[in-house]
Amino acid sequence: MTAKNAFYAQSGGVTSVINASACGVIETARQHPDKIGKVYAGRNGIIGALTEDLIDTSQESAEAIAALRYTPAGAFGSCRFKLKGLDQSKAEYERLIEVFKAHNIGYFFYNGGGDSQDTSHKVSQIGEKLGYPITCIGIPKTVDNDLPITDTCPGFGSVAKYVAVSIREANFDVVSMAKTSTKVFVMEVMGRHAGWIAAAGGLATEEEGDGPHIILFPEISLDEEKFLARVDECVKKYGYCSIVVSEGVKNADGKFLSDAGTKDAFGHVQLGGVAPVIANLIKGKLGYKYHWAVADYLQRAARHIASKTDVDQAYAVGKAAVEFALAGKNAIMPAIVRKSSNPYQWEIGTANLADVANVEKKMPRDFITEDGLHITPACREYLQPLIAGEDYPPFVNGLPQYVKLKNIAVPKLLSTSFDLKV
Repeated sequence: MTAKNAFYAQSGGVTSVINASACGVIETARQHPDKIGKVYAGRNGIIGALTEDLIDTSQESAEAIAALRYTPAGAFGSCRFKLKGLDQSKAEYERLIEVFKAHNIGYFFYNGGGDSQDTSHKVSQIGEKLGYPITCIGIPKTVDNDLPITDTCPGFGSVAKYVAVSIREANFDVVSMAKTSTKVFVMEVMGRHAGWIAAAGGLATEEEGDGPHIILFPEISLDEEKFLARVDECVKKYGYCSIVVSEGVKNADGKFLSDAGTKDAFGHVQLGGVAPVIANLIKGKLGYKYHWAVADYLQRAARHIASKTDVDQAYAVGKAAVEFALAGKNAIMPAIVRKSSNPYQWEIGTANLADVANVEKKMPRDFITEDGLHITPACREYLQPLIAGEDYPPFVNGLPQYVKLKNIAVPKLLSTSFDLKV
């Protein structure tokens, strides 16, 4: 009996270590040629499956696949596309089955965050409902660190490291010029509803006076009066004030400070930049000269400063996904289980996709100080191990050397195309 092929795809916003998970999937699958034939990657996520645009990863050398471990972003292309329910869009699911049948695909590995795990869950149900057996394993990934059950999400540790390092370095810059120039520096980071990334900036505050002096979280509504008083206090006490702000900070009425008035492909409000809003508020009310920066894609693409813990965990969940599938498990996601914080010890467990899909893990209130403006020792204990260790890519001529795959297409076998609306 011919071994079934596997389908792997990347979804949602990419990270500096999502390709490490891809490496884990492909290398592990190659160790079991009697059980898994080829690994086909979806070009641009689930869209590749719907349009029969598959990539034959068997055409890549072992060296190229190994190089994925230190290459950032999505090597096969990602997407923001959410499958509707089976009752709403049966045609999409029937198309998936049609493509899976044509290419003898029996394993489905989907690497993404909350919306992506929802897709994984839905795909895991179609085998039974549409009469085609498919083993479905979701693979966790999100810089937002907001998936439930798993202790942390691959992608987060490296963003956390980037943010903590960047705000520490910026603090040195600002304090050296504060006497005659900038008094306030505002750094905006990602985080729509959960403040994990902003919290990571707090790791740079190790002694009295160290910035960031203020962290603004989505979980805490902005109290303008309290905030401005704290800014003024820091400038007068330390000579400057350093602030990390999450893009999802809201006002007292629950509205995003940076609501751009549009929505993305997943239906989420498009946020337009909260750093200048905060900076202008300070300038208008306190008169201090400011600078602001938006980390944006830089924070999630910075493989050169990735956390070794994060890289190891990203590879481990990809490897575990294949091992779980071969063990007959279905509709689950590998989850990172923390055994100890000091020393840091972890292992891979499992989470049911039904318990992960569309569930958002926010910052616990006891991770945020009583005044709502910084992190607590408990939060620091949680975060610290996640940014530990360095795992540098190879450098040539002063630049990191990343792999570019050939991404050779699998010949199409179906005579029909699919009208995809994105």
